Order: sequence, then structure tokens, then C-alpha cells
Amino acid sequence: MSARILVRVQKEGFDASAEAAVLTQGRGDIGALVSFTGLCRDEGGVLAALEIEHYPGMAEEEINRAALEAASRWPLEGVVAIHRYGLIRPGEPIVLAITASAHRGEAFAAASFLMDYLKTEAPFWKRRHLAGKGAGDWVEAAAQDHAAAQKWRA
Repeated sequence: MSARILVRVQKEGFDASAEAAVLTQGRGDIGALVSFTGLCRDEGGVLAALEIEHYPGMAEEEINRAALEAASRWPLEGVVAIHRYGLIRPGEPIVLAITASAHRGEAFAAASFLMDYLKTEAPFWKRRHLAGKGAGDWVEAAAQDHAAAQKWRA
């Protein structure tokens, strides 16, 4: 059986538990489920919101390509990748990556791979909205994010 892959780019929030339940419903072959939810943080009270933009269609296609690559690298039973766009406030979820496999090692590695891709390569543009100051600068992926992603290119 090939991995079930679900990719969505959406404005509204998501329920990580509900997404995991859909992925595992009726599945006795899944022994490990790794889920990562990325949240918007306030950066010490400086950030009022994060604005995320994307090209509809292109973003989904590129994330799906990364999910397929994860499924080709590790024996996965399922992958869920959800990324939000629009104005996201501190404490709200931005991204969800879930990987399912028979064994934990593969599920952890695939989830890490997928998140490293989403942080550095996925076609999103992020703009900070500063508390009391309005729209600020556009944000690039941090050097440590690029360093983490480099291990998958070897």
C-alpha cells in the first residue's frame, strides 16, 4: 500500500488531533505517528502577527512534491502537511506535519525532513507585523533552519 498523502494550504486554523485521527482511522498497520504543530510566537512581545502569502496551486504542488519525496525515502503509511496563510496571531497554529509509519524511527525522520523543507524551501513569504508599529519587514528562513535542512541534501 502506498502512503496516503494529504496536503492543504488554508487560511483557517486546523485541529491537529482531528487530522491525526483521520489519518489513522481503521489502520492497524501504523505503529508510529509523529506530529509537529508550529505556532506563531510573539518574539518577546514584539510581534503582533505574522502575515503569510503564497501562490495558490504552486505552494500545494511543491509541498506535495516534498511529501512524496519523504514517502520515497522512508516506508511511510501516511503524510499530512497543512500550512496556513493570511494574518496569524501569536499562539495560533501555522503549520502541521504528521507522518505515519510502522516504526518510530522512520516517522521521526520523515517529519523532521518535511518540517525542514517547510521552513526553508516551501514557497511562502512571511512578513512581521510589529506590536504598535504595523507592518514590518519580510522574514527569511534563519541560518539554523538552512543548516538543519542541509543534512537531507547529502
